[in-house]
Amino acid sequence: MPHDWRDSLRLAADLALLGIVVTLLSLPLLTAGAAVATGSHAIRHLITHGRWPELTDCWAVFRTRLVPGLIAGPAVLAGATLVALDIAGLRRGAVPGGGPALVMVLTAAALVAGYVALVAVQAGTSGGRAAREALTLALTRPLTAVAAAAVLAVAVLLATLVHPALVPVLAGYVLFALHVVTPKAAGHPLVPTA
Repeated sequence: MPHDWRDSLRLAADLALLGIVVTLLSLPLLTAGAAVATGSHAIRHLITHGRWPELTDCWAVFRTRLVPGLIAGPAVLAGATLVALDIAGLRRGAVPGGGPALVMVLTAAALVAGYVALVAVQAGTSGGRAAREALTLALTRPLTAVAAAAVLAVAVLLATLVHPALVPVLAGYVLFALHVVTPKAAGHPLVPTA
């Protein structure tokens, strides 16, 4: 099937809108897990079926992921805060270890962030088993966690370079990139069915 430039433009606009919606639904923080899982489900559906899921399907996914995902937003915020405090302490010299400890903290934080990104990818289909399936994937195929961490690193770099009003748009692109990169790193790329 021939690919038209308007299809790329339409996908870019849809991913931007998805990023804005996921960001808005994540603002209460307790709904962040359900919002990311729903966005992940929508992207998985787009990649495998060639079209976006129905709004009623997305609403059903959001409702079923709401209670299991209540802790996701606060846990990620708490983890990021602790890493930021560790980095600040190491850079000021308030914590012993200096450069080598800073490298270890950053490496561990990147691998944990890669695992969290794998959870976001798995949450699109696995529901309550997403964390376990992501851990299994990260342990059996470590390159997937590294690839997911690399996607997040590029997203953080882009977030520092774009206007702050455009940062929510990145969420849709990051979810899409994670859904494209991690299956390839795991050795089983997703193939559209129709």
